[in-house]
Amino acid sequence: MSFAIRSPLLMELRIEYPDTLLDALQETRGEFEKEAKMAMAAKLFEMKRLSSGMAASLVGMDRVSFLLNLHRYGVAMIDLEEEELLSDLEHA
Repeated sequence: MSFAIRSPLLMELRIEYPDTLLDALQETRGEFEKEAKMAMAAKLFEMKRLSSGMAASLVGMDRVSFLLNLHRYGVAMIDLEEEELLSDLEHA
């Protein structure tokens, strides 16, 4: 029996922005697009729409680096309710 590993189909998201934005932010196009992807991934992670691994993959970085950069976007690495934290501590 053999299994074929299917790579995911990549989709593209296009965002229009005025050319003056790059000057206002003092960033290159590449820097702005990288930061925009990270901001989107951080927000989707914060909303619990993406796992940290999936969000990291979206921006092309490893999971630990993604988690360590979340503070730049005001997003907590771990966001557990008190009950969840107490349950985790009980079962540790």
